Amino acid sequence: MAAPGNQYNILVVDDDKNIGKMIEINLTKTKAYHVITVTSGEACLMMIRENMPDLVLLDIQMPGIDGLETLKRIKEEEPRVPVVMMSAHGTVEKAVKSMRLGAYDFITKPFASDRLTVTVQNALMTSSLKREIDELRSELKDKYQFKNIIGQSGNMQEVFKSLEKVIGSNVTVLIQGESGTGKELIARAIHYHNESRVNKPFVAVNCSALPDSLLESELFGHEKGSFTGATGRRVGKFEQANGGTIFLDEIGLMAPMTQAKVLRVLQEREFERVGGNELIKVDVRVISATNKNLEEAMKVGEFREDLYYRLSVFPIKLPALRERKEDIPLLSAYFLDKYAKQENKELEDISPDALELLMAYQWPGNVRELENAIERAVVLATGNEITAKDLPSAVRALGEKKIYEADNTLSSWIEKLEEDALKQALLECEGNISKTAKKLGIGRATIYRKAKKYGLPMVK
Repeated sequence: MAAPGNQYNILVVDDDKNIGKMIEINLTKTKAYHVITVTSGEACLMMIRENMPDLVLLDIQMPGIDGLETLKRIKEEEPRVPVVMMSAHGTVEKAVKSMRLGAYDFITKPFASDRLTVTVQNALMTSSLKREIDELRSELKDKYQFKNIIGQSGNMQEVFKSLEKVIGSNVTVLIQGESGTGKELIARAIHYHNESRVNKPFVAVNCSALPDSLLESELFGHEKGSFTGATGRRVGKFEQANGGTIFLDEIGLMAPMTQAKVLRVLQEREFERVGGNELIKVDVRVISATNKNLEEAMKVGEFREDLYYRLSVFPIKLPALRERKEDIPLLSAYFLDKYAKQENKELEDISPDALELLMAYQWPGNVRELENAIERAVVLATGNEITAKDLPSAVRALGEKKIYEADNTLSSWIEKLEEDALKQALLECEGNISKTAKKLGIGRATIYRKAKKYGLPMVK
């Protein structure tokens, strides 16, 4: 039943061969459709098993397996196939039963050709959109699998254990950690692993990105005329996230008045838009995140104690990168592979001296800063590996300082600088002693002696 080119496969099922032929003629006036007709429910099911069509037009009144039973079996075997039911004896009861069984639409025979064409077009468009959404959701779930949250350190293993416990529930989660530790990544992983919410929206709100006067409207929406500039009704983020998850990032910066309204949503599952008096009920899972110490903020009156305890039913603490340094080689290798593919470069490794610097640096920007550093290094790298010179100056400077602290006499510092300069010059001159001597302004014999001392590769 394969359709040529980019045509849609349409299966027509009607025991009246004349009606089947008429539908085929109408639909094949354009080259968009490839039509196959069969005369029984049994033949329809067999055809679907052999080659799934894009759309089924199915008569209700047929001998043997009737249309409703055929529809039921189609939806059990291939629920994504859209089915339009047809009947010469259309009744509200039959239409309702068809829709309950999963039919896309119900049309009564005889029908005008334009009515048939519009119904087919709409069914195919809706099916295509659903398929794209399903594929996107599948990609998102794959992207936010726990295996994509990289870490073998003890700290990260504790995080993974917490995630395994919380994904199947609907409790509120508070993720604490410094900027760049991956709080939103964790929030999305929780959402996309929750079977009851995975097909519903994930809505992220950065509470620090909006002034207090706008954040309340952003979260809860507003009615027309509720304030200057409110020219129409706006649906807020809580309504948009209904059935799914709302992620409140940097919640520690939220104003007290907005904190009170968020507390009400958590307690009552309802709220009012700004300027409105209609109670709006929602079923939303709240995941919040902060890099502030909320317990300290409570003590000085900057954060509501009752809201804190509502938000932190299940707290997760993300370690800073400097607290999980054994994960740096893993993360660096992951980002190297990611950006080498993106830049279409054949980079295979990170040199030992570069990795030493990466391990010595303290990473105040955490994983986000490391990712940016590797992305930059991939762009700058000229060989088949990332070297120390490809790293950001802050990593080189502070990292080298850490390395030198092991032996901080003046002579050792000078010797280390000499070795680094000679290594870099030999690399740029491809190990050629004469070119290196000329570049550094010293004799060939000195280059030879120093290179031999430091065990550096060279050619004559």
